Amino acid sequence: MSTEKSCEPKNNITNRSIALIVATLAAFFTPFMASAINIAIPSIGSEFSADVILLSWIPTAYLLAAAVFAVPFGRIADIYGMKKIFTLGIIIFTLSSFLCAIAPSIISLIVFRVLQGVGSAMIFVTGLAIITSVYPPKERGKAIGINIASVYIGLSLGPVLGGILTQYFGWRSLFIAVIPLGLLVLALTIFKLKGEWAECGGESFDFSGSIIYSIALVILIYGFSILPSQLGIILVILGVIGIVAFAIFELKIENPVFEVRLFKNITFGFSSLAALINYSATFAVVFLLSLYLQYIKGLSPQFAGLILVSQPAVMAFTAPIAGRLSDKFSPGLIASIGMAVTTISLFFLIFLTATTSFMYIITVLIVLGIGLGLFSSPNTNAIMGSVERKFYGIASATVGTMRLMGQMLSMGIALLVFSLYIGNVQIVPSNYPELLTSIQLVFVICTILCFLGIFASLARR
Repeated sequence: MSTEKSCEPKNNITNRSIALIVATLAAFFTPFMASAINIAIPSIGSEFSADVILLSWIPTAYLLAAAVFAVPFGRIADIYGMKKIFTLGIIIFTLSSFLCAIAPSIISLIVFRVLQGVGSAMIFVTGLAIITSVYPPKERGKAIGINIASVYIGLSLGPVLGGILTQYFGWRSLFIAVIPLGLLVLALTIFKLKGEWAECGGESFDFSGSIIYSIALVILIYGFSILPSQLGIILVILGVIGIVAFAIFELKIENPVFEVRLFKNITFGFSSLAALINYSATFAVVFLLSLYLQYIKGLSPQFAGLILVSQPAVMAFTAPIAGRLSDKFSPGLIASIGMAVTTISLFFLIFLTATTSFMYIITVLIVLGIGLGLFSSPNTNAIMGSVERKFYGIASATVGTMRLMGQMLSMGIALLVFSLYIGNVQIVPSNYPELLTSIQLVFVICTILCFLGIFASLARR
């Protein structure tokens, strides 16, 4: 009896609902933690009297670990079982969150953040793959839409909720807050989610390829994080060379950790590229507008957060609808429309001035939320629907890796422009004009990048 048939009894409506609930809850708190910690960096620095280099490793260590382990765990999940890896990931993430909350030093906090990143990688590469496995193609887009909405809500609400928690309860409360949610997801997964999904059982694991991939990605992402320094440029170049070498190596072995030939699939290849471009063009928006609203407009962190929350609120409403549409119509076409709407919203952000009205900003953010909702769910549906069941883990890992790489590239672009126009100095009223110019220029670059992404999205059709 085939693996697919043996799994059918476990794919009933109840089990689908449980799978969607646990995957969606997990999809929220992993990106939430990635973005929320940034708001707590000053408080952490004050408590531990840490320098800026050590503080920068608090978010970087998490992103590095998540990116490095995504592809290997995607392959391991395909071999040994999605549910096993997902469950272990929840345990590691929840335990490491507790350890971060009680960290006695900055070094121990960074180490625990690495562990948290490993757990996060195990969660996001399997959660989406489980949803894809249990839902039939005609219903998959709807489920993916709900899951993707949760990812974007986590990324966007992180700074808002993180600021409130940090201000009133201290930075350790960020880690404590996700523990109950982690325990809930763990209980639902163990006691309610039935079945297992392992389409590549018995195949060998590619340790050599995993090592090459991990080293190359560490060099590449760390290089992004220290741009525009000369060392950063060198590391980015070396990282790209390492990724190319990894791809060549993977083409020569029988059971690669990543099936590079998947990129020959036009839908998979261009959908992945479109995802990378979209995250690269949009992830820095919240960061830039947070600076703009607090420095140039003089708003408090909480009030700025209330304005910024308009984008994820609309995104949460739009993504499931777009997911349903992608079940009935071409996912590539809907995603391309979403990329175009996103480009328009970024274009209007170029014209921010010191006197721009709040209504203008909120309106643009609403349009951005619509664009991201229309793009993300159908694009992910296109990626997951373009591969065989045996590659669901790797396809899910690709989605996560594109997100993480896009985040790093987006912040790299912003920091590069800031360093050129403002320099490594504290932001004070005297350099607000340079800050505004920098923000405008970053939005110009993001608009151009997203415009090119429209063609990458259309190319798959």
